[in-house]
Amino acid sequence: MRTWTPPELPELPGAGLTPKLYNTATGRFEYPAISEGRALLYVCGITPYDATHLGHAFTYLAFDIMQRAWRDAGIETVYAQNITDVDDPLLERAASTDVDWRSLADEQIGLFRSDMHRMGMIPPEHYVAVTEQIDEIAAAVRELVERGLAYSVPTVDSEGDDIYFDTDAAERESQWRLGDVAPYDHGTMLQLSAERGGDPQRAGKRNPLDPLLWRAVRAGEPSWESPVGEGRPGWHIECSVIATRALGGAFTVQGGGSDLVFPHHEFTAAHATAISGTPLAHAYCHAGLVAYQGHKMSKSRGNLVFVSKLLDGTHGACAGVPADPSAIRLGLLAHHYRSEWEWHDADLETANRRLEAWREGLERGGDDLASATAVLQQLRAALANDLDTPVMLATLDAALDRGVDDPALIAAAVDALLGVKL
Repeated sequence: MRTWTPPELPELPGAGLTPKLYNTATGRFEYPAISEGRALLYVCGITPYDATHLGHAFTYLAFDIMQRAWRDAGIETVYAQNITDVDDPLLERAASTDVDWRSLADEQIGLFRSDMHRMGMIPPEHYVAVTEQIDEIAAAVRELVERGLAYSVPTVDSEGDDIYFDTDAAERESQWRLGDVAPYDHGTMLQLSAERGGDPQRAGKRNPLDPLLWRAVRAGEPSWESPVGEGRPGWHIECSVIATRALGGAFTVQGGGSDLVFPHHEFTAAHATAISGTPLAHAYCHAGLVAYQGHKMSKSRGNLVFVSKLLDGTHGACAGVPADPSAIRLGLLAHHYRSEWEWHDADLETANRRLEAWREGLERGGDDLASATAVLQQLRAALANDLDTPVMLATLDAALDRGVDDPALIAAAVDALLGVKL
């Protein structure tokens, strides 16, 4: 799958610091393992039926900033992202709107690419749709079945059987343990499984938490012939296969929104470890969820703020004035990437005022100008401290209120590290 044109990142003098990141799996701040000067990043992509809202943008911006930090530290990055272009929510939306599911997916993928390009996001080197790797995913499911790590469950609405991952067998036969990624109690796992695409009440399962690996063909649903029967993949095995084929095992960071910690990232790691014998990733980093109008942005509730509408000047109270992509970035970067927060329409105006103040600050002269070199050091220190963008913004507020002795250096630093054009 093609991506989008990457932004040009200015080169800065010296080198930044390798960032210390919060690892959800261990609950500690750590330096994820980087081998031979290359950081390998996998971030779970969209299900293309209602993209791209500010919740998406906040997540992908977090990992855009992470890559900028690594690159500033002289570390090469290799980035992979999937597209879940066949899944229940997509099929349900297509059916409800009487649109072919492939057409809906293609339309939304195109919109997402456009939004990411306009927002100045670094694109992945590996941008892979699930439908591009059906054979590879089916082969992985077959391997799990042959090794006794998966089993069949009869269906009432299909001639074939569904195939489930055997959580207990995987714990016995591999180094993965339930809770390695998501350190939750069993009751919480059951609740989250039911809320996030699992089926803990499904009759015939050996363990209520066992996730679906392969869904047997149902009437009216897309399906593919495979060694494990006609059907389509389950959610977690898709990312296991796409991630490891793109990056190998034990890559640097698995990323995504905090709602993916369980069950998605837990079982993505489980499948990959069971197949390869190698842990999926060294660190698991998660962005917080964004609310709007008092509730987490969600497609079911309909309280979404779309990036494209902000950029085109067609979003509600902000209608009539197309938003500067740098202002949207600043509105998001004002919040630490791990925080849970609420977007208000007035936030865009606040970001616009900050952007204008910074641009004016570059022109400010005087006898008490801040040292641009010292400001750059402060920005790099904050970036290395778990991507602390609010501190970076406060640092720039103070410096540009005074004016700086090398405006070109600050403009380049803000562009390279934050993706904000001054």
